[in-house]
Amino acid sequence: MLKTAPENSLRILDMDVTTLIDLIHSGRMSSVEVVTTYMKHLEHVNSRVNMLVEDRFEEALEEAKEADRLLESGNSNGTLTGVPISMKESFDVAGMKTTGGLTNRDGIVADKNAEVVSILQKEGAIILGKTNTPTLCFCQETANKRFGKTNNPWDLEKTAGGSSGGEAALMAVGGAAAGIGSDIGGSIRFPSHFNGVVGFKSGNAQVSDIGSFPDIVHPIQKRMLGIGPMAKSIRDVRFIYSLIAKRQESPAKKLSDIIIHKLPAGAYPLEKSSEQLIQKIADHLNKVFLVGIEDPPYFKESAIIWQQIMSVDGGKSVADAAGFQGHGEVVKEYVKEAITNRSDYHRYFTWALIGAKMFKPSQKRVRDLHKIIEKGDKAIAEYFENKILLLPVYHRTAPPHGELYSEIFSIKKTFKKYMPYIAYANVWGLPSLTVPAGKDENGMPIGVQLISKIGNEEQLFAVGEIIEEEFGGYVRCAAHDQESERS
Repeated sequence: MLKTAPENSLRILDMDVTTLIDLIHSGRMSSVEVVTTYMKHLEHVNSRVNMLVEDRFEEALEEAKEADRLLESGNSNGTLTGVPISMKESFDVAGMKTTGGLTNRDGIVADKNAEVVSILQKEGAIILGKTNTPTLCFCQETANKRFGKTNNPWDLEKTAGGSSGGEAALMAVGGAAAGIGSDIGGSIRFPSHFNGVVGFKSGNAQVSDIGSFPDIVHPIQKRMLGIGPMAKSIRDVRFIYSLIAKRQESPAKKLSDIIIHKLPAGAYPLEKSSEQLIQKIADHLNKVFLVGIEDPPYFKESAIIWQQIMSVDGGKSVADAAGFQGHGEVVKEYVKEAITNRSDYHRYFTWALIGAKMFKPSQKRVRDLHKIIEKGDKAIAEYFENKILLLPVYHRTAPPHGELYSEIFSIKKTFKKYMPYIAYANVWGLPSLTVPAGKDENGMPIGVQLISKIGNEEQLFAVGEIIEEEFGGYVRCAAHDQESERS
């Protein structure tokens, strides 16, 4: 195996996709050197953070050798040739398992790629491995009975978020050049915010979900799903999104015509450090844009609409995917886990399914939801024609393991207080960019969200880059580097 100098290793771990493409494709750095560096780093740090659940290191190294050969001979047309990436466990990768964190799927190996995986591999990307999720991605904390919990690398006692928690934690330590996540209830944005990485939730139906497990069967839920890149820079997110997204024909807009809106201060819970950061960002953006203050249409209602859509079938489709034979089995397994800790299903998962059953909306309410969404889609599209919403991702930085779950899945419905920031982009199928912009008093990352309509993605990226440049953007967590790499 190729040996890499310590100083080169650290530089590689910090590099984004765009930088690596330049170095690898120009011959100044080999794909083998880059892939080997990531492999060694992941082998070292994964025991502490637990983000990588299955690797394909042997295949990746062979693919790196082939990439170098193709590049040297001038026969490679792939824009990502030789660049190592990671993949959320929920996406099928041919020859790898897609378990959803379930022990009863441990022997199931995918025979073909998810569509997003195929696109990236055709561009020459090298997949290093797959990253941890909650059981069937049905929670915002990454823990399951098959692979255990993922820790936040900035503080191992705190959550990495979910459901793309493994992907964000891996990106935070520099475990790959970029990765892919999915988001139906903050699943890209929670982890991006908590771990200090750039994340992009695509708008409704802009990126194919074919080959993503579990399949979202209800159209009213599917509109909330967004698949997108998680990376170290906004330029990478823009580039990768351009590869995997459907082409949107929208009239060109001048960035100077964009208006930024933020929420009224004190209207929703928010830690002081995050509130101060949002205000600093708004003040900075106000040098270039008109910045206003108001609630966008349907903002206050969105948390409860999100919860009801997620519970539209009482959790039956997810329970079926997990192999349950009726709701009684779900309750039985929750009690078993609570008493003995010996269930094959994590208590977060079974409790979430119980909650979905309890809060299942009536048929009349489902009809009402369709009417609200039809009316709301028109109002929101008009509102965001030339606007971007600046807002927090969550009311605080990464909490200790278990606390985020308790806030969102409490029988007291505290999600109505804590989920509006997240739920809005999901309910209305809007693209949302999460940008790392600072730290709290304990050194935990703070991300901010930029939301607009489909077709305004380029404006989101452009405003995001202004924030990134002024407030620092991604900073790799080096706390778990090997001593030889630090010296």
